[in-house]
Amino acid sequence: MIDMNELKVKLTDLRPRLQELQANLGVEAAKDELERLHAQASADGFWDNLELSKSVLQRTKQLENKVNSYEKMCSDLEDLIAVCEMAIEEKDDSMAEDIQSGYDDLDERMQNARMQTLLSGEYDRNNALVSFHAGAGGTEAQDWCEMLYRMYTRWAERHGFKYTILDYQDGDEAGLKSADIQIEGENAYGLLKSENGVHRLVRISPFDSSGRRHTSFSAVEVIPEIEDDVDVEIRPEDIEMQVYRSSGAGGQHINKTSSAVRLIHKPTGIVVASQQERSQFQNKEWCMKMLRSKLVEIKEREHLDKISDIKGVQQKIEWGSQIRSYVFMPYTLAKDTRTGFENTNINAVMDGDLDGFINAFLTSLANRENA
Repeated sequence: MIDMNELKVKLTDLRPRLQELQANLGVEAAKDELERLHAQASADGFWDNLELSKSVLQRTKQLENKVNSYEKMCSDLEDLIAVCEMAIEEKDDSMAEDIQSGYDDLDERMQNARMQTLLSGEYDRNNALVSFHAGAGGTEAQDWCEMLYRMYTRWAERHGFKYTILDYQDGDEAGLKSADIQIEGENAYGLLKSENGVHRLVRISPFDSSGRRHTSFSAVEVIPEIEDDVDVEIRPEDIEMQVYRSSGAGGQHINKTSSAVRLIHKPTGIVVASQQERSQFQNKEWCMKMLRSKLVEIKEREHLDKISDIKGVQQKIEWGSQIRSYVFMPYTLAKDTRTGFENTNINAVMDGDLDGFINAFLTSLANRENA
């Protein structure tokens, strides 16, 4: 049975946490910036520059979401405390479960907001470009790759992010060989950068008639979407362009002409593809955007002076290189090898419940940087 007095103590303990969160989120600074942006949007000639107006409106929406989300948490807390105090005064325990549920929901929202405060990288605020690649193992690995694809698209939906399929290559019998998606939303890259790496699955394979346990690997690559105004030199002679017909989940509603484009950056071996648009030209533009983003991310991660210094390093999708293991049999567990964070509710994890892993990674990253 839930003790109402203990519940009231837990609720009141959230007040100082909210005050700390206000400072960490920079709520007051966000309000000041919003005033400036609103004034800019109402100025004469604002709509003459469409690129600028789009950027201002996008930033305005991001800041409004931050401020409104924080203020909603504050009002919800005070409402819960008021209801709890009323119930204690009237000795009415019938609302205990509802109040506990409200507390749990608020606590989760505060934890998610705290994650935002751990994002300070140059590109953390950007959209994310996420690629999926099945490892060796045929159908089993390709099925696992599709499971990961679903897991991250479900995560995006949980957070109100929009995802767009850029390329999707079906598996031979099931699953997928590779896919590329864009995830749009504030801090999408900052939150998802922890997911970059090899993911390992252990389960009884549904494709094995003998019912044996299999281990499969797939790789997830996460890079920030880099704006077009970032200066990157990509020489035309360094690019090989291939065209093909759209197929798979990304091609079901796209014309079946050879409009899909694949670009190969010959010096590094980086391959990008797009089939989301109806024209070859538009798909090539998307490929160039992805290639530019990958080259900038690698250049800055490896502290290189110029793009031409990048060497083609292929990530091995195999045992010993995984960042996380997902075990379905003989027990259920998802465990991150870098932070030690684990979750035994494997079904929830596969349905997009990844915030615990992301929070643990960002916290460990912040601790290392502050050490």
